[in-house]
Amino acid sequence: MNAMTKLSVNINKIALIRNSRIGNNPNVIEMAVLAEKFGAEGITVHPRPDERHIRYADIPLLKAAMQTEFNIEGNPMEAKFIELVLANQPHQVTLVPDNQNQLTSDHGWDTIQHQHFLGDTIQLFQSKGIRTSVFVDPEIKHIEGAKKAGADRIELYTEAYASGFNAHRANAIAPYIKAAQFATEIGIGINAGHDLNLENLSYLKGEIPQLMEVSIGHALVCDALLFGWENTIQQYKRALL
Repeated sequence: MNAMTKLSVNINKIALIRNSRIGNNPNVIEMAVLAEKFGAEGITVHPRPDERHIRYADIPLLKAAMQTEFNIEGNPMEAKFIELVLANQPHQVTLVPDNQNQLTSDHGWDTIQHQHFLGDTIQLFQSKGIRTSVFVDPEIKHIEGAKKAGADRIELYTEAYASGFNAHRANAIAPYIKAAQFATEIGIGINAGHDLNLENLSYLKGEIPQLMEVSIGHALVCDALLFGWENTIQQYKRALL
């Protein structure tokens, strides 16, 4: 029997829509609370320095409203990000090596080059009781580096899987299966995220039963335009069974 894989809904795109007008429509906090009500086991945000979607001021309001897991993603090389996490103490922080002007996440950490920095950062967050995950490509050396740095989990960057899924899904998933097997052997938890959707999610879960959590935002919000917020979240949850 497969272990349960939690669905964490990334609400960045909800905030992006809100920020396109003056006011508070859609209400990011309300949408997060509804996502929980409709079955999401967590809420993810990825604040960036330009605040083009999630604003730093949203974070304490979300933390106060959340009943499930709260996950903050971002680059810990930004001092403001570290301060934000420590001030709000989410259940999980996911360390992502974004550049300041990056449109979206597009690579994992070089956990060998940055091992000491990651180790110090992970230790700081863990000292406050915050579970720490490191965003990595499906490469054994970087998963091993994340483990050596003390991470509780890795988040596998799944863009390569998603982009190759329609052409040859078995080939696309192969490095992720190998990565997940190695992560399990060395005792580090496995999350996944980026470009996952209703077409490719079920296959990912079936091939990587150790998967603990997926973080999905863009595709889920796009699907919600067609199917509605509640129905879409339920569809994604069914894909993880």
